[in-house]
Amino acid sequence: MAAISLLALYALNRAVPADLVLTAMLLAPLLAEYLPDWLDTRAVEHVRWVEDDAACQYLQRLAGLHTYLVEAAASCDRYELRRSAEIGHQLLWDAADLLQSENTRRVSARLIDQERLMVQLVDQVAQALDRTRATSSVQASHRSGGPLGPLPPGFEPAAHPTPQPAAEPSPRKGHQPMTQAPSGDSARTTDVYLLFAHEPYYPAEGTQEINTTLVAAASLLHPQVQQPDGIQIHNRLTQGREPGEIIPLATLTHELGGGAEWPYVGDWEKVTTDLVRLVRTGRCDALSLGLPEIARALICTGPNSHVRTLETAADQSLTYGPKERAAVLAEVDRFLASLVAEQDFWPGEGLLPPFQQA
Repeated sequence: MAAISLLALYALNRAVPADLVLTAMLLAPLLAEYLPDWLDTRAVEHVRWVEDDAACQYLQRLAGLHTYLVEAAASCDRYELRRSAEIGHQLLWDAADLLQSENTRRVSARLIDQERLMVQLVDQVAQALDRTRATSSVQASHRSGGPLGPLPPGFEPAAHPTPQPAAEPSPRKGHQPMTQAPSGDSARTTDVYLLFAHEPYYPAEGTQEINTTLVAAASLLHPQVQQPDGIQIHNRLTQGREPGEIIPLATLTHELGGGAEWPYVGDWEKVTTDLVRLVRTGRCDALSLGLPEIARALICTGPNSHVRTLETAADQSLTYGPKERAAVLAEVDRFLASLVAEQDFWPGEGLLPPFQQA
């Protein structure tokens, strides 16, 4: 009230009409009475407060874990670290919401689950940071050996692998792909497909999001794909496969020592970026997919991995594993079969020889 009175005197001195000033002064008591309640109501939408000692101690533990996630995301510009910090923030908010309205004993089971998830996030982020440092040191020590890309999430460096034997040239448009004869100890099959996830894009306004792409293995030999990386990835991709097999990039990672051998094979990230560019400019055939979140996550994990989700509304967690992953690949395979039945996938023009010693 004192502040409003001073403002009123100032307004009168500045030649503001007196009727406006007096009206404002008369409304000031109503404003002073109802404004705090209105602000409190709005604050409830964006603020949670906890007063009980046990609840405060629990939130302090969660806040300490979340601080680690935020600092990790700030120190390394990687999507999985930023996403971990976002999930941690949501867990912290949900816990505060529970503690504000419930007794800690009544919701202890749910609180334990949330703290366990937060600890798992911190552990995953710590491992990701260790792998990032290890990858950087490996790339620095092998910089003279050719272009190296970052490892996919979740993997350590290993010893240099033994070069693989050569394969026959890949098919051109209009020719039926042929299975190669055995070379050395393993057979090579060029009639296979690479499935990989990437940054989502929209082909045109109002169209479905595209977040996963499938191309013929021979598209890795395209001159517009970074080489010799594409050639070497093609060499690994076609080793010991069944005709028509779909190989997710995560499966190839699993086979490469859990990703440890990627630095000696090629820059998978640059190669897949180049493949998406080829697809978007019509330089090769592809199956462009907009997979749901869980299906895409399964494609991005190894054949024996699991994806866990937390359904906060139902207060339960769901786990998806190899069985669900196989179902996703089977659905993609059915879609692919209907396309290949009409016309073989065109890998592009001017393809390079399928293998050369890098």
